[in-house]
Amino acid sequence: MDKTTLIYIVFSAVIILALIFDLGLLSKKNQAVSIKAALVQTLFWVLLSLVFCGFIWFENAGGNGQADAISYISAYLLEWSLSIDNIFVFIIIFSFFKVKEKNYSRVLLLGILMAIFFRIIFIAAGTKLVAQFYWIMYIFGAFLVFTGIKLFLQNDEAEFDPQHNWAFRFMKKFMRTTDEEPNGKFIIVKNKKAYFTKLAMVVVMLGLIDIVFAVDSIPAVFSVIPDPAKKLLIYSSNIFAVLGLRSLFFLLKGAASKFDYLQQGIAIVLLFIGLKMLLEKWVHLPIWASLLVIVICITGSIVYSTYYVRKGAPKNNNE
Repeated sequence: MDKTTLIYIVFSAVIILALIFDLGLLSKKNQAVSIKAALVQTLFWVLLSLVFCGFIWFENAGGNGQADAISYISAYLLEWSLSIDNIFVFIIIFSFFKVKEKNYSRVLLLGILMAIFFRIIFIAAGTKLVAQFYWIMYIFGAFLVFTGIKLFLQNDEAEFDPQHNWAFRFMKKFMRTTDEEPNGKFIIVKNKKAYFTKLAMVVVMLGLIDIVFAVDSIPAVFSVIPDPAKKLLIYSSNIFAVLGLRSLFFLLKGAASKFDYLQQGIAIVLLFIGLKMLLEKWVHLPIWASLLVIVICITGSIVYSTYYVRKGAPKNNNE
């Protein structure tokens, strides 16, 4: 058995066992998740990701283990930071559909499983494209620069309106829906016809919107791990970051208004990695440089948000 196959087996086993542990022991059905429980679950997923990083390093210690481990943790932190920004959109969606807190966990789990499914498809397609047409990396780079500038200048939380979002219009047009109280159900049968409830609409909307998120995150991860042969590092960093979304949601939902400048920190990261991809032929930066920029920008924007509140920003309202 070669090392790559072994790492795939270990990765799959870790994910399955971790999900069983998280859902079976750390989560309780139809119960609101407390800040303390969310913190424990978040630490659980972060520590698990770091342990897997150590395994990658150790397993290939005689080769590129250190470089692979740094690439993995850089991609993981990048996806994790992008996920934090996405969580604020999730909070708006849950508020718009008036989802009860006891149903958050189930809805998020289904949404995250859909996100993993889409990420696998996007990564598979991306690695195939990069392997055959390396010049596509320049398109990825230009797209990330454009996205970074747009993200830096806009206030996306204020502008995001679920009712006018393309995903909401798609569901209203192609799905038979009902505004009746779901009582934890995803489908209600009335007059021998099945209707999708608000809970089902939230799940579908999270899945559809994650397609848009993946369009940003997949090119970003290729900037850190440009070698299409290292699909395992790309898959594992993405999936570990997405799996931690549920607990991170509960941890951050009460503090959504406290990170006014996180968006700008993420925008600077996207600008940096986009320019890095465009200039890679002339300017070669070591792997750790990306990791350092990601850590400084995200940490700096969070700290800055803590001390400086944006003028006109709404006060946080806890549920």
